[in-house]
Amino acid sequence: MKTVKMSLLFGSVLASSIACAEYSCQQLGLKDCPTPMDTKLPDPHDMLTWNQEQRVIGFRNTFRSYDGSIFHPDKKNVLALPKLKDTIKNKDIHYTVDGKNFNLNDYLKNQSVAGLIILKDGKIAYEYYGRGNNATTLWTSRSVAKSIVATLIGVAVQQGKIHSLDDPIIQYLPDLKGTAWERVSLKQLIQHTSGVEWNENYKDPNSDFAKMTYCEVAKDPDTCVYENVKHLKAKYEPGTVWSYSTGGAYLVGKVLEAATHENIAKYLEKNIWKRVGMEREGVWQSYERNKVDMGGHGFNATLRDYARFGQFILNEGRVSNGEKMLPEGWTMQATQWNQAKGSISDSYPKGIYGFQWWNSHAKKGSPLTTQHADTTFWGLGIFGQMLGINPKDKIVMMQWSTWETAMPSAQLDNEKSLFFNAVTKHLTHEK
Repeated sequence: MKTVKMSLLFGSVLASSIACAEYSCQQLGLKDCPTPMDTKLPDPHDMLTWNQEQRVIGFRNTFRSYDGSIFHPDKKNVLALPKLKDTIKNKDIHYTVDGKNFNLNDYLKNQSVAGLIILKDGKIAYEYYGRGNNATTLWTSRSVAKSIVATLIGVAVQQGKIHSLDDPIIQYLPDLKGTAWERVSLKQLIQHTSGVEWNENYKDPNSDFAKMTYCEVAKDPDTCVYENVKHLKAKYEPGTVWSYSTGGAYLVGKVLEAATHENIAKYLEKNIWKRVGMEREGVWQSYERNKVDMGGHGFNATLRDYARFGQFILNEGRVSNGEKMLPEGWTMQATQWNQAKGSISDSYPKGIYGFQWWNSHAKKGSPLTTQHADTTFWGLGIFGQMLGINPKDKIVMMQWSTWETAMPSAQLDNEKSLFFNAVTKHLTHEK
């Protein structure tokens, strides 16, 4: 364990000297520089304790706070997002939380929304930018990136680069032989049922997640993170207990890169970004540019391109020429909520987590249940980043936020679902 302690110490000490490094568009290789480009960025070492003003600046400049791999669009193949004839207005949305009535503008305020887009049938039903953001702004995904990486795993399965989700991960990462990860399958890893101990507490400065963020501003972030994750201990039998783990998600990205022999950003660019019809460049936080990207978070893109990705999922992985990039039934498989202890609860008797997607189908009568919740699912990231997909009604919603805390209060969580219900009812003319 000396290696782990030395690695953590190295990352923590070095952070103070290099954390404030700011990359320019030219240094990263971006051809179309997003705006706004804030002049003074908050220290990424302190990301978990930023105030809300720092969070606005930090989240739209995350792509400049770390090194990154660029993924480029095909400018000759851009998926148009025309406006819906009757776009959503404030008066159209009504919902109730704890006996109080709210509308669209209330939602934007309550959720500290910095960007919101809603698609219906591939058309923009609503688009909003707050806090100085605009259609060129690149905003961080936080853990919505996990859902994107899980989707790329599906692409790799379709292409035969990953044989099966039942493959042991040591088949792709042989360096993990003899560790707690040795008996973990890719399916267990992607469902967060590895059984390997991990502390995701965002309020604990000594949690495994916090230590990971310290490593990310170290001189050699991949070595720092990998050594810490590699030496974690087994706590449960693989497949028996669900426990959310960004450390495990980091390894999902490592498996993808090992199987495809490409970094995440390049694989995304070739198979989705250029083929679906994305409009602008994006940046994936890299531990080694164009070689190693962070599988647990680190995706940065425009609001409309987030929505286009949601539309790609809604369309079962079909790209602009009609080719299907995902295996038949992949979305259904990815949203078969795992039945491990911890995933099932009184509120979520069917389970809460799939292939790095979240369930919205709570117990009958719960405010957490969304319209047509049996087929609706979410990509979620801390501080209020959300990608909601309702395939039955062909609705996609992407939200950028800067909540005061990493995890939502019950009211914020309920409000997200109640708002999505109200939107769905309005767009489908349900009473």
